[in-house]
Amino acid sequence: MGIQLTGLAQAKQKLQRTLSGRLGNTNVPKGHIAVYVGESNKKRFVIPIAYLNHPLFQDLLNKVEEEFGFNHPMGGLTIPCSEEYFISLTTSLNCS
Repeated sequence: MGIQLTGLAQAKQKLQRTLSGRLGNTNVPKGHIAVYVGESNKKRFVIPIAYLNHPLFQDLLNKVEEEFGFNHPMGGLTIPCSEEYFISLTTSLNCS
């Protein structure tokens, strides 16, 4: 359990570096976060914060940080992967 809390804390720190005050004014339900996904055209998804604690999602965030960093002009977390991959990943997380 300690490892899971550490992973969640690390994911939150990564997101805090990314999120601007503008996200607070959007329609994001409590316990969720908006992310922008896509390689060229970005699509906005609202996902449960609980996903951030999942090892598969943490792997994706680590790859994104290594390759692209987290300073993105969209005002939120941008994940430059294919929309299909992201949907597949979140569907898998939804079932677990």
